[in-house]
Amino acid sequence: MAAKKGTVPFSGTKEQEDALMKAINELKDEKGALMPILQKAQDIYGYLPFEVQKMISDQTGIPMEKIYGVTTFYSQFTLNPKGKYRISVCLGTACYVKGSGDIYNALMEKLGIVGGECTPDGKFSLDACRCVGACGLAPVMMINDEVYGRLTVDDIDGILAKYE
Repeated sequence: MAAKKGTVPFSGTKEQEDALMKAINELKDEKGALMPILQKAQDIYGYLPFEVQKMISDQTGIPMEKIYGVTTFYSQFTLNPKGKYRISVCLGTACYVKGSGDIYNALMEKLGIVGGECTPDGKFSLDACRCVGACGLAPVMMINDEVYGRLTVDDIDGILAKYE
C-alpha cells in the first residue's frame, strides 16, 4: 500500500514494540486500562497510528472500533506523526482578523499537507491553534517553541528556510 500525500509510513522499532507490550501487560487487567495504555503508547511512538492501535487491540481484546473512538474523541491523542519542526498557526480572533488564515493556507500549499499532517520527510507538521497569548504580535505562528509575529505571507519562505 503506497503512502498517501502528507503521510509518513509507520516505522516502529522492535524496542518500541517491546516497550508497548510491557506497558500493555502491566496495565491490561486494571479497570479503565485503555486510556493509560493509549497514553503510554503515544509516549513510546509519538502518535497512535493504525498499526499501534491494532497491537493494543490484539493484546487486550478491546475492539478496534472502541480504540479508534477513544483516540479520535480525546484531543490529547494524535493519529498522525508530528514533524521535527512543529508549526502551529494561531487562528484565534486577533490573529485571524490580521490574516493568519492566509498564512495557514499558504503553509498548507508550500508544505503540500493539510492541518494535522506531517510532510513525507518527517520534517514539518502543521496545526492550527486558538491562542498563544501573543495577541499584540498578531498574526502569530510558532515553530516548536519559537514565536514568529506580525507575519505576512511573504515572510513564510524566509522562516521555513531557517529549518531546511
